[in-house]
Amino acid sequence: MNKKIHVGLLFGGNSSEYEVSIMSVNNIYDAIDKNKFEVHPIWVTKEGYLADEKDSYKVLANPKYTIKNSDKTANISNIAQLANLPEIDVFFPIIHGNLGEDGCLQGLFRILNKPFVGDDVLAAAVTMDKEFTKILTQRIGIPVAKWVSIKRIEYNDKSNGKNDYTKISQKLGNDLFVKPSNQGSSVGVHHVTNKREYEEALEDAFKYDDKILVEETIHGTEVETAVLGNDNPQVSGVGQIINAEGTFYSYENKYGENSTSILQIPAKLPGSIVEKARAMALKVYQITECSGLARIDATLRKDDNEIVFTELNALPGFTNMSMYPRLFEEEGISYSDLISLLIENAQERFEHKKTLLHSIK
Repeated sequence: MNKKIHVGLLFGGNSSEYEVSIMSVNNIYDAIDKNKFEVHPIWVTKEGYLADEKDSYKVLANPKYTIKNSDKTANISNIAQLANLPEIDVFFPIIHGNLGEDGCLQGLFRILNKPFVGDDVLAAAVTMDKEFTKILTQRIGIPVAKWVSIKRIEYNDKSNGKNDYTKISQKLGNDLFVKPSNQGSSVGVHHVTNKREYEEALEDAFKYDDKILVEETIHGTEVETAVLGNDNPQVSGVGQIINAEGTFYSYENKYGENSTSILQIPAKLPGSIVEKARAMALKVYQITECSGLARIDATLRKDDNEIVFTELNALPGFTNMSMYPRLFEEEGISYSDLISLLIENAQERFEHKKTLLHSIK
């Protein structure tokens, strides 16, 4: 009988996407092949405290469970205690947002010398920042929406022209999106068409990040492609998000009970457009040096059917109804098998790095 692989399923986090993480991890825990894997849930609370396994199981059973009277410090300052879990063979992080998918946690896994699912340090840091991702994709000739970035110091300078809707709209148009550069799940994202909305959007977006992107609106529908693997990644088909007229794919439309969005899988698009979206997804995955998994989002522009890159999500929502697993289910890979493949890819990358280190010595 083969020895089971011990998987540390890390979830929660001091992030605006905490609830998304809880939804995803419950689905992963239920679906993971327990004949192959011994699962250890590891909960990071909203306050940033690394809980023990007993409490981790409690929050799986009840997502609203909290640790009462905790005097622990925030921002996962005790997460180095992961080093005290020698039984873990591979980590599977499902912590979205800051500290979870921006390279910090990945760096700790490298220091602990443990394999982990998802991007390595560089790709995690680059893809967490929407502007850096846009710069890289633009560098290889992929169309992106025109944008301006505003840093907090510029925002605080009221004389700065970037705060002026009239000046910004002269450059990008009246119809704009305002979004934090380092957030996911559409947190802090606003669609604006006038001065009042623009100023309110900036104020809200700066609650989540120190750098904000203001982008021209690309009119069309969102198309998404999933990628799986390391050096020779597999690209899924394309899904399309159909939103009610006048709405965008907001946090509420992604996760709310009253969502007006329809996930069309596979997208009902001409084969040439599907293949163009898939080719773009592969190029973006490779230029950002992703590994493990990513979902690449783009807009199919209404006027000319051009595929315009929007952003890359290196740790996409992973509920059984999320776009990423559903796209691979369409390819014949079940949700449970997809989880197994991600863990295998993590171990493969780890072994490859070990081989490289030995050859250098």
